Amino acid sequence: MKYASQRVAYWYFVCAMILFGVQIAAGALAGTVYVLPNTLSELMPFNIIRMIHTNALIVWLLMGFFGCAYYLVPEEAERDIESPLLAYIQLGLLMSGALAAVIGYTQGIHEGREFLEQPLWIKIAIVVVALIFLYNVSMTVLKGRRTAVTSVLLLGLWGIAVFWLFAFYAPDNLSLDKVYWWYIVHLWVEGVWELVMASVLAFLMIKMTGVDREVIEKWLYSIVGLALFSGLLGTGHHYYWIGAPGYWQWVGSIFSALEIAPFFAMVIFAFSMVFKGRKDHPNRAAMLWSLGCTVGAFFGAGVWGFLHTLSFVNYYTHGTQVTAAHGHLAFFGAYVMLNLALISYAMPYLRGKAPYHQTLNIISFWIMSGAMTVMTFALTFAGAVQVHLQRVMGMSYMDVQDEIAPFYWVRLGSGVLVLIAALMFLWSVFGPVRDQRVAAQRKAQAAAQPAE
Repeated sequence: MKYASQRVAYWYFVCAMILFGVQIAAGALAGTVYVLPNTLSELMPFNIIRMIHTNALIVWLLMGFFGCAYYLVPEEAERDIESPLLAYIQLGLLMSGALAAVIGYTQGIHEGREFLEQPLWIKIAIVVVALIFLYNVSMTVLKGRRTAVTSVLLLGLWGIAVFWLFAFYAPDNLSLDKVYWWYIVHLWVEGVWELVMASVLAFLMIKMTGVDREVIEKWLYSIVGLALFSGLLGTGHHYYWIGAPGYWQWVGSIFSALEIAPFFAMVIFAFSMVFKGRKDHPNRAAMLWSLGCTVGAFFGAGVWGFLHTLSFVNYYTHGTQVTAAHGHLAFFGAYVMLNLALISYAMPYLRGKAPYHQTLNIISFWIMSGAMTVMTFALTFAGAVQVHLQRVMGMSYMDVQDEIAPFYWVRLGSGVLVLIAALMFLWSVFGPVRDQRVAAQRKAQAAAQPAE
């Protein structure tokens, strides 16, 4: 570590991984309910399980982004974080709010709006957390060196905070409510989050490939331009069937079809930087997660998004398991793998040890990626069958669910593998390890001594 205040990131990563475990456990439980519907039906209804699964995902990804920022901003700005104390206060507030929300959900305390179920006081606490964070990182950047990486990162982080304000606006008209609801849900994951993703990937490529910063920054600006150009008006693909004007079917179809471009650019960017730079970076796991992130995002957010984004296709696929397939692979490929990449890169520095447990980390990558791929294909095939039986042939919803139950068993099996892989990852980065750096230094010193 170059700066002592980067240590703050360690505790953000620890808390993020705790919620990562909660999210996967809730997902495995939800998958079980799909095949065994009475599982915990009285103790924990399915809508609460799903609420915990999705909210834990969003919160731990945000917590991971905060940790990424607190790790990379000091190195980019070439100065310590403005106030480590505020960073710890922010973490305490965020973690307390997250745990309070989960406990509240189990007691039926929530507002009911999907993804925005948090009670009002938690929404306000999130604003306080965001203000603390933005003050901390913005002042760190403004008082230090400014780079393209920190500029794009700040743009993305400020965008997250600004669009969150629409969570406080809940009009009575359902169509109007959904128009502004998507300002958060879409413009986060298909807008400003992509800026965070691009900046973190650029930082990793600078550190691990040794390619000249100017080359990477040019790629970064190109990707950001594509993301904003396609993502902002691409929001229209959510307006097809909510009562919005008909022109959104054209606008949404055209611009959301272009959303595949920034993800494809990220694939070309990452692989070309690796091929152009050095290929001997000792942290092979971090490199693998970084490259896997771009590929997963391209297929999950790009290809699987395009599969059902055109209005005349979405007319049939809307709300089916095709949507679930896209959502699972997109979140995993774009943002889960991004956080795991930077955690894999940063933890050896944060713990003061050489890259460790590389083999275990790499195995967890392949198991997790393979399991998510199987899950995606299972849900895609389930969605295709559902479209035909329910939307074309007119079978009832519950009869169709019986027909596609085998695909749900496959999803549950792959979900268990994801849980196992996640535990392997956690052990690989947080588990006990010998101080390999000291051992390597002693070996080097012994080799340097002249022979008698």
